[in-house]
Amino acid sequence: MNQENNRGLDPSKIFVVGLSYKTAPVELREKLAVRPSSLPCHGCRLKLNAGLDEVVLLSTCNRVEIYGVTSWVQSKVHRIFRQLASEDLDVTPYVYVKEGAEAVRHLFSVTGGLDSMVIGETEIAGQVKNAYTAAQAAGLTGPITNRLFQTALQIGKEIRTHTAVGRGATSVGSVAVELAEKILERGLSDKTVMILGAGKMGEACVRHLAKRGARSVLVANRCLERAETLAAEFGGRALAFSERLTALAEADIVVSSTGCPTTVLHKDEVAAVLSLRRNRPLVLIDIAVPRDIAADVDELDNVYLYNIDHLETIVRENSKLREQELVRCNDIIARRVKALMGKLAGRAGERRAAAETFVPGLVVGGATA
Repeated sequence: MNQENNRGLDPSKIFVVGLSYKTAPVELREKLAVRPSSLPCHGCRLKLNAGLDEVVLLSTCNRVEIYGVTSWVQSKVHRIFRQLASEDLDVTPYVYVKEGAEAVRHLFSVTGGLDSMVIGETEIAGQVKNAYTAAQAAGLTGPITNRLFQTALQIGKEIRTHTAVGRGATSVGSVAVELAEKILERGLSDKTVMILGAGKMGEACVRHLAKRGARSVLVANRCLERAETLAAEFGGRALAFSERLTALAEADIVVSSTGCPTTVLHKDEVAAVLSLRRNRPLVLIDIAVPRDIAADVDELDNVYLYNIDHLETIVRENSKLREQELVRCNDIIARRVKALMGKLAGRAGERRAAAETFVPGLVVGGATA
């Protein structure tokens, strides 16, 4: 039994290093965001260059977090984030570091939707699962992170099943629609809404728009077939992504969440269609990270731009309705944290005991042990 295996089961060396919507503005989060397809590559870079034993990288519109196992994580924080940024950023004021049971508790809260902008939202559980699956497939996980993330996913399901914290909870996408409805005081019944991006957030937006009675829904996506499928489900109209600028002339609200690493709407492009709108206000809600819409678009007359950080006011109002369930959720998490830490510590103790009783070269019954 070698010493490295003993270290690998020490639960006190579990850590999370991250930043989220609670600690860092979207302007910083977008510089560190990692696309789902790039998670294995960035995870490998983190493990090798930051000296991590195990690692899982989680990147969403609201957080960038690195979970793993290592010693002396505090001394590695800057080195860890240097692997994600294309420039040398000082993230010190925005980063949180949690170790041991605190790191475990944080992951369980994240997976259960308790640390989300929208308390109780369910999208994060799928994002955590995808991050873990990507890391596992790339050989970046080990005995501790495998047990940690498998337990976290079980807890997320337990919270959704046995508490009401997610009852009536909405996704970030549907909160964006709620914001649009508040801005346009007479509601959505006579409005045309364009969705840029037909992914999960875009789908959530369209579903919510249908419930709120939007008059017309346009769906623009790089994959036209996906846009057609989503639009047909709700009686909307699909657009090729190249038609998005022309469609701005008829849209009252644009909700954008493309997952594109570069800007898809620029100030000069929006300005070019304003004369066709006859002074009708245009509401742009950018829920993508990195952002889809250039920040200076907000300088145009009759154009109102909101990004994901602007959703917090609405989210706080909605969260008050579910806060009473948080006690039950936290009880579940506390119980499971204690159980997991106990199991991991027990396994580490068993391995240490086995190592101490193993004597190389000891002859037992004529054979070398």
